[in-house]
Formats: sequence, structure tokens, C-alpha cells
Amino acid sequence: MTRRSVVTGVGHYLPERVVPNSEFEATLDTTDEWIRTRSGIERRHFAAEGETTSDLASHAARAALEDAGVAVDEIDTIIVATSTADLTFPSAATMVQAALGMTRGFAFDVQAVCAGFVYALANANAMIVSGQAERILVIGAETFSRIMDWTDRSTCVLFGDGAGALVLEARDGDGTSADRGILSVDLHSDGRFKDLLYVDGGVSTQSTGYLRMQGNQVFRHAVEKLADSAEAALAKAGIASDEVDWIVPHQANIRIIKGTARKMGLSMDKVVVTVEDHGNTSAASIPLALSVGKQRGQIKQGDLIVTEAIGGGLAWGAVVLRW
Repeated sequence: MTRRSVVTGVGHYLPERVVPNSEFEATLDTTDEWIRTRSGIERRHFAAEGETTSDLASHAARAALEDAGVAVDEIDTIIVATSTADLTFPSAATMVQAALGMTRGFAFDVQAVCAGFVYALANANAMIVSGQAERILVIGAETFSRIMDWTDRSTCVLFGDGAGALVLEARDGDGTSADRGILSVDLHSDGRFKDLLYVDGGVSTQSTGYLRMQGNQVFRHAVEKLADSAEAALAKAGIASDEVDWIVPHQANIRIIKGTARKMGLSMDKVVVTVEDHGNTSAASIPLALSVGKQRGQIKQGDLIVTEAIGGGLAWGAVVLRW
């Protein structure tokens, strides 16, 4: 028998405030058509004043626990993927732990920007496979609206706030690609590309800073690296691309999503797309899309799914799992 990390529950949370593209027309040299044409985004959600990343994460966590039919005291570990934690420390994960009333186990954050949820899944899978944990709550949550330069039309129209969560549980499998659960992981980073996507501030510089991005360069790297990583993860799992039921990509830009699917030789009919409603929610985008995909009736038990993401670092990777 082979120990597998199986998704048993999923949930998400979006702040109440919906911001359509038209709202930017009053303050920026932009239009709804310009934003939609270049990104596929039509609207996004922004957190309310005083609403923090850990608040969003806690809501999503409760939804995932309810979906899994699991009580919080049955969770061993909480991992939160985020680049916009409430405080420098402690971690957002420990704040979620407190909000949920969880007094056992341990909690920590993972920071790999938009690839954060893929990295968090990889860490959670390793802990379950090694026997360190039985059930892990894996969350992606962001409040990117707090690090936007509202005068920069090339970035501020692209991002939104939100959270998504999964419950991963140890289950026995046969060690084949027919098993439910995480089947393979492929991770990469290359710090030489830091200047393509970063925030120009931080604790050691005693400044908050704003997100900065060289969009054209990020696009060029994204399509190539995401397709290569997804194909590498499929090869590790011994699975051909035509066996894939769904790609659930990082929801950054519809052109990147389409370009990656095309490079992999897969139809957009096999891609879960939510970017039009949420914008780029960074580490939250994959779990958000998984939750929405299940809610829509797209994702069903037994489906073979590839998730992939790239973010600042550059950091990127892919996970193959059977739902």
C-alpha cells in the first residue's frame, strides 16, 4: 500500500466588495475593454477596511472543514500560503489556528508569491506521506489590494483579494496513477529573475512598498515554465496529457492560461477559469478555482487534475492529483 494525500474538502471566501473594471476609469487612463482584452478580468473583490488576510483565510478554512465533514480538533496542521500576512510575525496560520479554536498541532506560513499554494501543497503532501500528519488544512489567502500602486494601470487593475482552502487527509492507495490524492509534484525557482515581479519594500528596508512587474517578461517566462513544469509533473506520475480531466491554473491572465494550455496541447474546454470574476488573487487563486470548479459541477471525484502556478522569485511549479 502507498500512503496518499487525498482532498476531502474544499472551500473559499471572497470579500463583499466587488470592484468592476469601470471603477478604474475615473482615476486611470484605462477602460473596461482595455483591461478585459489584455487580461480577461472583468471584476475583482477587495477586502473591507480592517479585514485582514487571516480573516479571509479563516472563512475559507471553515467552508473547507464543513465540506469535508471534519471538526477542527481533527486537524493536525495548518499551512497558509500568502505574501500579505497580517503582521511581520506571528504567521497568519497561527492566527487562523486561534480563530478556528484549534489548540493542538502546529501552523505555519509559506511564501512563494503566486506559486505559494503549489509550494504549500508540496509541503503538506510531504508531511502526510512521511507520517508527520494525518489531516492538514492548506490555505491560500491574499489581500493584494494593500500593496497596489493605484497610479500604475499596468498592475493595479490585475489583482484582487480572496482565500481558498483544502483539507488533505492520509489515505491508502495502491501506488498507481489510479489512486486518489496527490500523485506528483514539480517545483522550481530562479532568483536571477527577481526584478521581473517584486514589491519594492519590506521589513529590513523599513518600508511597505508596492508591487512592481515587467508584464511582458513575466508573460514570456510564464507560458514556457508553466507548461514545462506541468508536463514534468505528469511524467513523474506516469500520466499522458490526454488523460487529464482538468487544468486548474493560477488565475493571473487569460492569455497566459490559454498559452499554457495550447503549449500542452490541451483544449480550453479542460481548463477551469475564474480570472474574469476574481482577478489575480496570487496564492489564493488555485484553491479558489478548485472550490468554484467543484461548486459549478466541473470537478468530480476521480477526476485527474493538474494545477500550476508561477510568481515572484521567480518561483513556479505544478501538482498532479486525482480528486
